[in-house]
Amino acid sequence: MDLTSLLIFLAIGAIAGWLAGQVMKGSGFGLIGNIIVGIVGSLVGGWLFGVLGISAGSGLLGSIIMAAVGAAVLLFVIGLFKK
Repeated sequence: MDLTSLLIFLAIGAIAGWLAGQVMKGSGFGLIGNIIVGIVGSLVGGWLFGVLGISAGSGLLGSIIMAAVGAAVLLFVIGLFKK
C-alpha cells in the first residue's frame, strides 16, 4: 500500500465515520474517532453487504456509502450495549 492509497483509505474512514455520527448520534467524534469508526464500519459494511448480496456500486462513492452504512450499524449495536 503506497502513501496515496493510505490517505484515501483514511479519508474514506473519516467521511464515513462523520456521516454515521451525524445520522446516529447527531455529531461527529473528532477526526481520529471518525477515522476509527469509519474503518471498523467499512469492515462491517463490507461483510454485511456481502452477506445480503447488495452492491453499493464501485469507486469512491460506493466505498463511502458502504463504510457509512457499516459505521451506522456499528454505532447502533454499540448503543444497544451501552444502555
